[in-house]
Amino acid sequence: MTTFERLKRAAARDWARYVEHRFVREMEAGTLPEAAFRAYLVQDYLFLIQFARANALAAYKSRSLDDLRAARAALDAILDEMHLHVRLCAGWGLSPADLEAAPEHPATVAYTRYVLDCGASGDLLDLYAALAPCVIGYAEIGARLAPALAADPNHPYREWIGEYASDAYQAVARAAIAQLDRLAARSLTEARFGELAAIFAAASRLEADFWQIGFDPASPAPPAR
Repeated sequence: MTTFERLKRAAARDWARYVEHRFVREMEAGTLPEAAFRAYLVQDYLFLIQFARANALAAYKSRSLDDLRAARAALDAILDEMHLHVRLCAGWGLSPADLEAAPEHPATVAYTRYVLDCGASGDLLDLYAALAPCVIGYAEIGARLAPALAADPNHPYREWIGEYASDAYQAVARAAIAQLDRLAARSLTEARFGELAAIFAAASRLEADFWQIGFDPASPAPPAR
């Protein structure tokens, strides 16, 4: 069993609340309101900026070239992922400058700063445990939602689902699983596993809270032009 699978099993309830969230279910069905998706996507762009910083922190904390290469590859993948947000938001008349100028939702701040704090106060294993629900979870969700695209050729969320179901993103997730295993082999003890599982569970809860942004009328996305 991979370290990721062990962490997911230990945080089963929090993980299910994240990957089975109403936002995900409505996206799969194609019934998610566009305004909810837009609010989420703008915040996810801001979220990815902070996650890029977290992977830059992973590079700083690396003690080997292999760790440094893994952090660089993860950072490159995040910067590439942001192109999806730019393309989709362009359809609503939103420029990259509009996205960067949007205020961060409290859920965005809570999640991203939690991850950065895990990296700043802990080691690489702590940081990768905090990153794992996002990086690996999106691959799991994308793969699970992919059959909906075959069922509906005009699925409104085809591009988003296709991005995370793609071979390229699935490879990013596999690399994250492998890196977590490499780090665990070096420094994970049974006594420490509970602490790592608590980080993973907290990040999974914050992921569920992040989906909820789409349904929060107090923090609407910039209006489509």
